[in-house]
Formats: sequence, C-alpha cells, structure tokens
Amino acid sequence: MEQLTLPTRRARKFIGEEFKLEAWSNVEPLYQDLVDRQIDSSEALYQWFVDRSELESYLSENLAWRYIKMTGDTGSEENQKNYQFFVQEIQPHLAAFDDKLNKKALESPYLKDLKQGGFKITIRGMQKAVEIFREKNIPIFTQIQTKQTEYQAITGKMTVEIEGEEMTLQKANNILQSTNRDERELAWRKIGERRLEDREALDSVFDELKAMRHTLAQNADFENFRDYMFAALGRFDYTAQDCFAFHESVAEAVVPLLNESMQERKEKLGLEKMRPWDGKVDVYGRPALKPFSNGEDLLEKSILCFDRIDKKLGDYLRIMRRMGHFDLESRKGKAPGGYNYPLEEIGVPFIFMNATGSVRDLVTMVHEGGHAIHSFETRDLPLNSFRSTTAEVAEVASMAMELISMEHWDVFFENPEDLKRARIEHLEDILATLPWIATVDKFQHWIYENPGHNAEERTEEWLKILNMFSSNVTDWSGLEAFKESSWQRQLHIFEVPFYYIEYGMAQLGAISVWRNYKNDSEKGLEAYLNALRLGYTATIGEIYAAADIKFDFSKEYISELMAFVKGELETLKAS
Repeated sequence: MEQLTLPTRRARKFIGEEFKLEAWSNVEPLYQDLVDRQIDSSEALYQWFVDRSELESYLSENLAWRYIKMTGDTGSEENQKNYQFFVQEIQPHLAAFDDKLNKKALESPYLKDLKQGGFKITIRGMQKAVEIFREKNIPIFTQIQTKQTEYQAITGKMTVEIEGEEMTLQKANNILQSTNRDERELAWRKIGERRLEDREALDSVFDELKAMRHTLAQNADFENFRDYMFAALGRFDYTAQDCFAFHESVAEAVVPLLNESMQERKEKLGLEKMRPWDGKVDVYGRPALKPFSNGEDLLEKSILCFDRIDKKLGDYLRIMRRMGHFDLESRKGKAPGGYNYPLEEIGVPFIFMNATGSVRDLVTMVHEGGHAIHSFETRDLPLNSFRSTTAEVAEVASMAMELISMEHWDVFFENPEDLKRARIEHLEDILATLPWIATVDKFQHWIYENPGHNAEERTEEWLKILNMFSSNVTDWSGLEAFKESSWQRQLHIFEVPFYYIEYGMAQLGAISVWRNYKNDSEKGLEAYLNALRLGYTATIGEIYAAADIKFDFSKEYISELMAFVKGELETLKAS
C-alpha cells in the first residue's frame, strides 16, 4: 500500500468541531457574530476574515457533497431533497449576510493595513458584490437554482436502445468511432432523436431561466443579464468587446484550419459527402482506441501518467483515491458531463465524470486532474477568497494538463501507432473546440442582449452563429432539426451562463504552457505550478505572466499558437 499522508482539514476554531448543518438556525448566530463583532485593530480584522472563511468553507463543502450525491443519482428523491434544502433554506439567507459582511469589511478603517497577498483582489471583488447586490434578487436566485436542476433531471434520464442494449448517450457516442458507417449513422440518429424528444421541454426550461435572469439584471440596474454577469463573475481584466475580438480571431485564424482538417478527413475516408457521424471515426478504418478498460484502470493509468510528470502530482490522485473522491463510470440516472468540485474545508477535491472507455474520457480525466492539482496547490492559502481562482486561470490548470500529460500517454497506449493516433485526435479536437467555444459564447451574448426573443428566433440566431464557426465540409442536409437544437446539449448555457469563453482563453494559455514544457520540461512545469499556487491573489495577467505565457486573444497571437499546433500535427502525421 502506498505510503501517503492524508490531508486533514483546518481546526474549526470559530464554528466548533461538532458543528452540523440541520437548519438555518444553526448558522445564523455565527453570521450574526461576524456582523456584530467589534474590530479595533488590523489583527482583529484579519482574524475576522479567517473566521468568515472558516464558516464559508464549511458551507461550501456541505453544498458540494449535496451536489455530488444529486448528480451521482438524479433519480434519487432523497438526494434531490437534500440539495434543494440547501438551495431553498440556507442559500437565500447567505446572500443577505454576505452583503452585510462585505460592507462591514469595506467600511473598516483597518482594511488598508491588510498587506497579505490577495487582499487587493479580494477587496475589489467585495466592492463589486456590494455594488450589484439587491435584496429583492435573493428569491430569484433560489428560483433560478431550482429551475436549473430540471435540466439535470431531464438530461440524466436520456438513454437510447441500440441492438437491444439500453445505454446512456455518453456510451452511445462511442459508437460514432465505429468503422461501420451504418452503425455510426444509426447511433448518431438515435442520440439526436432522443434529444429531440425533450427539445420543447428544454426550450421551456430555458425560456423561464432567461426571463428570471433578465429580471435579476434589471433589478440590479443593468441593461441586460450579460452586463450583470460580467460584474458578477468579476471580469475586471477584460470586456465584452474583448470577447467579440476573440470570436473574430477564431473565425479568421482557426476555422480555416478546421476546414482543412475536415477536408483531409473527407478525402482519406473516400466520401462523396461528409456527414456529422463521420467526424470521429479513424480515417484509416482502424477500430476506436481503448485507452482503458474501466474506471479503476483509467484512474490507475492516470496516476502513473502524472507520476511521469512529477511524483507529487501522482500522489495527489492517490490521496483522492484513498479518500473515495472519484465517481468515474457512466451509468443510467447519473448526470451527464464531468467536473472537479473543490472541497473547501479538506482541500482535497472530488472528480465526477462519465467514463465509457474513449480517448475523450482520458482527456476528461487529465483535464479534471489538472483542476485537482490546482486545488492541492492552493489548499494552504489562508482564506477561501484567495483559493477561489477565476475561471480564466482555473481552466489553464486543466487544459494545460491535457497537453502536458499527452507527452506521457504511452502509459495508456503501449503501441506507438496508437499513441501517435491519440495525440493527433486530441490536437485535431482543439481545432474543433475553439470554434465551438466561440459559437456558444457569441450565442449567449445574443440571447441576453435580446431578452424578448422567442424559441423560433433563438433557433434562427443559433444556426446563423453556428454556421459562422462550423466546418463548411460537413453536409447537414435532411438533418436540420438536429442542428437547430444542438445548443441544448451544452450544460453551461443552462446552468452556468457565460462561463464558457474562459475555456477558449485558457486553451490559448494551455497551448503556451505546453510549448514551454516541450522546450524545457522542468522549467515549463515549475512556471505552470508557480502560477497555480497564486490562487486568486493576483490579476489574470499577472498569473499568466507567472506561468510565462500571455493573456492575449488577438488574431496575431492566436495565429501564432495555431501555427505551433499545426506544426505539431504535421510532425506527428509525418512520423
């Protein structure tokens, strides 16, 4: 058995070791203490921040476990009830107290004396939170969170039957790599038809969410929900105009490469028409790669892969395994997707995903593993606000690990040809992912700039935007209904609006980290980890600089990085 030292949580000096959350009445006195406490020195103010962080960390982890259990079994009424208890009975009170505590801290004459790293970033976040807080929005937040769980419930039930076997959509997606074109088409259509069954239901859920979000923004004196979310997400370091520049840069610098890649695929497959079910199959007719056999095999190989990078990183996954912080395999009733959920008290995160044996699953695992590394590297920062990294940085942690780990994927692929093929697949996937990110982000800007739109207008705009960033090689004739509703598969649009462009910005950062790692693995890895250790104690630009990369999404910079990716692809294909 591995000799591991399992982390322990900080002592609960403020809330008490025996504290349990059973009702709001358990929590209220602690918040009232923070509100009423007399602060007569900078030391007392710092301790106040520490105590607040302890309470918030407990509540954050409590909610995390409720969410993890709910998504692990969406059909469980008990799990749903336990999650809804927090959302409906606890969370509404937290918003009001957060505002009181933010105001108390900002009004303290001792705030200027707090010099510990991170307070400058924390303070600007509190100032923005006070600026946009409206008490009348509290019940709307609760309604929104409750409505969002309907998306999980609807999508978690989706299965298809293929050749007598009922399977999740995630598992059915693997058939899209079959060398039998008829099998691919059947699976693709089955998946699409199953999604169409709930198209109207999901449209209805989204219409309600859109309306509530617009009301939320107007209550806070914003013209639209997009502008509200830029404030709520703490986007201090870039603007909506920068997002539009990113969209244009991707359209000009990446989409042509995507078209080249798809045209090459069409020719190698010898197809008269390239159809949507032809995008994942191996162009040489080889069966789909199987990098692992089951969830345990995936985890064991991921640990060995991380060991190759740095033994410490492999140990992070070993610790999580020992503590039971993985739920990896796809099953009926489990919510779709994957995530790394930080657990604020213990500092050891939880990884959730739907593994079915594909290369995409391998990428998801190392992606979430990158987030896990981030959680471990920041766990000793003294305040939860210092550890709560902005997504533009958090996604660099995960996406860079996809590419760094790729240098060691021989753990998953003993055959050199399979290894080369997996690397090519992943790099080609990046060429497809950046345009999809631009599509989803641009679509969301339109949605909330035009809050009065109906489902038909939304569909029309979706198709218009999708066509801007899609390959012009793929033939969708006769499949228009599937294309029209394809936005509904993107969980972020329903559950975490506007959290998506971060993936694009971070993908650029990740490519830069990978380039550094290939040039000098020791120096590149240390710069990457140095950046992660900062948590959210510096601006995005400063954190990127610590990683020895640029926070830049100009056409010139994106073109430079795409040229690097293209060069790597050409080298792999020629070898």
